[in-house]
Amino acid sequence: MKKQLSSREEKILLLLQKFDFLTRDQLNQYFHLGTIGNANKVLYKLTDYLSTIRDGYETIYYLNSLGREYVGCDKVRRKGGQVKHTIMRNEFWLFYKSPVDWKNEIKISDGTTNIIVDGIFTRNGFQHYLEVDNFQTMKQNREKIKRYRTLMDSIVKQMGYYPTIVWLTTTELRRNQLEKACEGLKCKVYTLEDIK
Repeated sequence: MKKQLSSREEKILLLLQKFDFLTRDQLNQYFHLGTIGNANKVLYKLTDYLSTIRDGYETIYYLNSLGREYVGCDKVRRKGGQVKHTIMRNEFWLFYKSPVDWKNEIKISDGTTNIIVDGIFTRNGFQHYLEVDNFQTMKQNREKIKRYRTLMDSIVKQMGYYPTIVWLTTTELRRNQLEKACEGLKCKVYTLEDIK
């Protein structure tokens, strides 16, 4: 028999269901858990439902089998290369004040060309597409930007405006390369430093 969790504890599990991996600091920021000690205490009570990964001084949380069962989640998260990418995406979600219409990993297509967008959200009534540049090569990024250019006419026809492509990257050099590659598109490029 599963124990009954508090409303806040259930909300933590549901947020992890939606966002896959979250750091203690991200959970603390979203739920206003207070001091690091208090945040650790709240998350410790959920030990039966969560697994963790250590990344330097950072603890990253995700749902284990009991946590997935509690919230009715079929998606199994695994440690691997996508964790840092996901943490960066979630950091941007928090930076943009946690848009309520945020969706992760959405496929957009015109029937011929496809893109999986890391995050889609609305800001000031206009749709934005988030792309996280973490481990992929600049060649892969340029290829994705090329697909965006191909898709743009059908997107504009459907929406009536050009959505903004937002990139989150790791260094100033990569920011400059992305800005150059995106010339002619409605685009903003942030580094992790900008959003901390």
